[in-house]
Amino acid sequence: MNLTVWIKFTPREFRPALVLMLTLLMPSSWAARAEGYSFGIGPQQSATELAKRWVPIIRYLSEKSHVPLQFETAKDIPAFQAQMKAGAFDFAFINPYHYVIFHKVVGYNAFAREKAGTLVGILVVKKDNPIQSMAQLSGSTIAFPSANAIAATWLPMQMLKARHIEVIPRYVNTMDSVYLSVAKGLFPAGGGEMRTFGTIDPEVKNQLRVLWTSKALPPFTFAAHPRVPKGVVEKVQKAIAEMEQNPQGRELLKVINFKGIEAASDEDYNTMRAMNIKPMEAQ
Repeated sequence: MNLTVWIKFTPREFRPALVLMLTLLMPSSWAARAEGYSFGIGPQQSATELAKRWVPIIRYLSEKSHVPLQFETAKDIPAFQAQMKAGAFDFAFINPYHYVIFHKVVGYNAFAREKAGTLVGILVVKKDNPIQSMAQLSGSTIAFPSANAIAATWLPMQMLKARHIEVIPRYVNTMDSVYLSVAKGLFPAGGGEMRTFGTIDPEVKNQLRVLWTSKALPPFTFAAHPRVPKGVVEKVQKAIAEMEQNPQGRELLKVINFKGIEAASDEDYNTMRAMNIKPMEAQ
């Protein structure tokens, strides 16, 4: 069986910048594109970083499951969420808040999640920045990836609001951009998420320190659109859950800062539904 992973970015201008890098990542015997199931990965990081980390994983899952999978992303988080709302992806890796929304609106169903994982929002500052308390951020312009990023924006903004600390949010599209902007001194602080913070370039990470961490939420989920046959979902679920048992799979998990992935169901996110979170625009 000729298994193929092809790359699709929206809009089209995202594709040329990665052609050379993706050519090196993928075996020459693989076709540039073939029909298969789309696998949407939210753009928490730059398109280049996403491709570097996730293309080998999607390729691995295709080989182990014998299900042809296509890596897809979008130019920013709002665009990705709009595509989710439209049911554009067959499979997707999404945050727990928007999973609950898209399960209800579109019918996406959780089938896997990070083993023993949690979603933790953070605020970071430059390591040599004298700021030591939230109150010192009052009146500052703070970097966030997007208005509707649950961990990186909503949680820290709710915390600041509860403490009557007013800040000016500036949206810079990805968490990587947040971290880099703060490291360069463009903003005194920025919102992020603990898992992605653990995967950024050490040269950037070593310039930052975590000022605040949120309470833990359920982790991001791997979800499937209801149009995907049950048997296909089960094959992908089996392959992804067995990654930690395979040496190659374990190395791939390290790249995304996962120790393992386990089977999940919609009921696992009932705790998310029970939280008092005000509606966020899912587009």
